[in-house]
Amino acid sequence: MNVLVVNCGSSSLKYQLLDMTTETELAKGLFEKIGDQDAIFTHKRPNADKLERVEPILNHKEALRILLDILVDAEYGVIKSMDEIDAVGHRVVHGGEKFADSVLITPAVMEALEECCALAPLHNPPNIQGIEACQAIMPNVPQVAVFDTAFHQTMPKEAYMYALPYEYYEDYGIRRYGFHGTSHKYVAQRCAELMGKHMSDPRIITCHLGNGSSVSAIKGGRSIDTTMGFTPLSGLIMGTRTGDIDPAIVPFLMNKTGMNYDEVDTVMNKKSGVLGISGVSNDFRVIEEAAANGNKRAQLALNMFHYKVRRVIGAFAAVMGGVDAIVFTAGIGENGIGNRDAICNGLEYLGTRIDSERNNIRGKEQEISAEGSRVKIFVIPTNEEIMIARDTQRITASLKK
Repeated sequence: MNVLVVNCGSSSLKYQLLDMTTETELAKGLFEKIGDQDAIFTHKRPNADKLERVEPILNHKEALRILLDILVDAEYGVIKSMDEIDAVGHRVVHGGEKFADSVLITPAVMEALEECCALAPLHNPPNIQGIEACQAIMPNVPQVAVFDTAFHQTMPKEAYMYALPYEYYEDYGIRRYGFHGTSHKYVAQRCAELMGKHMSDPRIITCHLGNGSSVSAIKGGRSIDTTMGFTPLSGLIMGTRTGDIDPAIVPFLMNKTGMNYDEVDTVMNKKSGVLGISGVSNDFRVIEEAAANGNKRAQLALNMFHYKVRRVIGAFAAVMGGVDAIVFTAGIGENGIGNRDAICNGLEYLGTRIDSERNNIRGKEQEISAEGSRVKIFVIPTNEEIMIARDTQRITASLKK
């Protein structure tokens, strides 16, 4: 069974075609700057040269047509015809409370996705565009929606509720939803496998650290708490996002600066985080270099990030009554040698001991805890695409060919 995984952003489309018989990647690629005259298309196949083109691509439907043409192309393709694509799995950021699992896309599901746009106005609309484009081009191929929020639907009510008037939850769905769920689920499952345990056995804290960052507490194989909330803005300090702040800061800034809410929202989402603190960049590599050269604000940004992650790990260990494993994943988690070391420094009271030699890796799956460490520490590169493909295979397996 071949599954095409599609992840649409507002001006991007990331894809991967997988043979699920062996879970083998056949091809993957990325469209960037969709809607521009100089959109960038990159297509990769295992053990083959990369194809890169710059050309006008007006919308996601056009990008998908180019993608499907390339997949069957005599020179760059990996399948003989589109009939070899058995199903399409779509990453959808927000499923609200409507979806606690991946789902076969039907007209009723599309209607529910539209309703969720109010909860994720920047993310769900392009996700929906990608689904509609695939439906138009491949009307007879089953499509599955896989939600970032679904894994966190197991959180208990005391973890996901906000202390606002209860009717705001009932009327508007205001609650903690959490995000990066597909990534947290994948690395937790893989962590349990590496420990030789069933996922329901260990208490795992997963740290998805990148330009967008979140930490999750996973107990009994279920997410019981996570740092992101009603939106992906809350929780940890991130590349350009504030993370948790006193909400009274918003009206205070509006009064002091004359900004309206939309302008403050832009500041919180795009001008804050380590970028706002360092004044240098949202790229941790650039910030680390600046800190090494004596930039005190860059060092402060790093210190704040490490502190916030370490504080959450301690809190989640308390919530779970202990921790058996800590996992680092995503761009910073997988590649940030110094960041991992700094975060773990001070967690010895939990029973963690990091091995500096084992930790000296980038983008590689490995245990990095020292011999005798009561808490196992792992680096596990995330693979959201394989999780989306697995769910797509599971849900479409019973459909008639």
